[in-house]
Amino acid sequence: MTRQVAAVRGEPGRGGAGWLWWLMVCVVCTQTALNLARPLISYRAISLGGDALAIGLITAAYALLSLVVAVPLGRLTDRVARMGWIVAAGCLLLAAAPLLLAVAPSLGLIAAAGTVLGFGHIVFMIAGQGIIARASPERHLDRNFGWFTAATSVGQMAGPLIAGLLLGNARGAALHGPTTEALVVAAVIAACGLAGVAGLARSGPRTPARERDSAPPMPVGVLLRRPGVSAGLFVSLALLSSVDLLTAYLPLIAEQRGIAPSVAGLLLGVRAGFSILSRLLLSRLLDRWSRRALVVASALGAAGALAAVTVPFSGPWTMGAALAVGGFLLGVGQPLTMTMVVRAVPDDARSTALALRLWANRIGQVALPAGAGVAAASLGAAGALWFACGVLTLAAGAARTGRGG
Repeated sequence: MTRQVAAVRGEPGRGGAGWLWWLMVCVVCTQTALNLARPLISYRAISLGGDALAIGLITAAYALLSLVVAVPLGRLTDRVARMGWIVAAGCLLLAAAPLLLAVAPSLGLIAAAGTVLGFGHIVFMIAGQGIIARASPERHLDRNFGWFTAATSVGQMAGPLIAGLLLGNARGAALHGPTTEALVVAAVIAACGLAGVAGLARSGPRTPARERDSAPPMPVGVLLRRPGVSAGLFVSLALLSSVDLLTAYLPLIAEQRGIAPSVAGLLLGVRAGFSILSRLLLSRLLDRWSRRALVVASALGAAGALAAVTVPFSGPWTMGAALAVGGFLLGVGQPLTMTMVVRAVPDDARSTALALRLWANRIGQVALPAGAGVAAASLGAAGALWFACGVLTLAAGAARTGRGG
C-alpha cells in the first residue's frame, strides 16, 4: 500500500512525476487558446454589429454555466479513478468553441459558443487542479500548484499577443475575416493540448475511485465551515479580481496621464511576467517564510503596489516598478490558496474544494467589478484600483486571522 501511495503521489515509484510535465503541456496549449479566443469574441460581435450591451451579455454568458456546473464537476473528479479523460474533454471543448465562433452567423450563436468556451475552461481547470491535488506529495503541493499557475500565466501572455498579431489593424466589419483565421488558430492550439493528454495516459497518476458504499460526499456548507477554506476562497477571489480590475482600468489611467497604449500594454506585460517569476520561485520562498505569511504579504503588498500606481503624476517608470512588485506578489498568492483549501478538506473532497475556489473566483469576477465601477464613477479610474486595494486589505486580514492553511 505504501508503494502504491508513493507512486500515486508522484514520489519515486511507478510513473514518477512525469505526469506533471505532460499536464503543463496541456495547460500552456489550452490557456493560450482560451486567451486568444476570449478577446476575439468581442471583436467577432463587433464585426456583426454588436453594441456595448450585446458584448456585455455575451461576456456574462461565458461565466454563466460555470457557476452552475463547477461543484458537480468537482464531485465527479473526486469520484473517478483516472481524470485524464476529463482533461481531454476540456481540451476538446476548448478546441470546438473557437470553431463554433468562427461559423456563428448571429450574436445569439456567438453567446452560445462563448458559453461552450467557458464550460471547456472550467472542465479543464477543475480536472487539471484535481490531478495535482491528488497526485502531488504534500510537500510538493505548493510547488506543483505554482508551476500550474505559471503555465496558466504563460497562456495569458501568449494568447493576446497572438491575437494582436493576427488581427493587425482591422476594424469594424473588416474584422470578420481576420477573426475567423485567428479562431481557427485558437482551435488548433487547443487541440495540441491532446498531446499532453496522451502523455498523461501513459504516465499519469492512478488512484482508486471512491467506493460506492463509502460515506456520502461532504456537503458544501460543511466544506465552507472547515478552517482555512473560506479564507482561502476570499483571498483567491480578491487576487484574481484585482488582476482583472488592473487590466481593465490601467489603460484608462494611462490615457489620462498621456501614456501611449503600447506603453500601457507593456506595463501589463511587466505585471504578468513578474507573476510568472514568483510562481517559479515559490518553493524557494516557502523555504524562508510560512505559507500564511506569504499569503498575507501577497494580498497586503499587492494592495500597496496598486495604490502606488494610482499616485497622481506618476510616470511609466514609477508605474512599471510598482507593477513589477505587485505582479510578483499577486503571483504568489493564487497557488498558495489552492494548497490552503486542499489541505483543509479530506482527501476525497479535494477536487470539490478546488471547484468551490473556481466558483468563488467567478462570483468575484462578477461582483467586484460592479463595486469598482461604482467607485470609478465617482472617483475616476483610480477609484477602481482603490476599491481593489480595500478588498485586498480585507483579504490579508482574513488570511492573517483565519485558521488552517
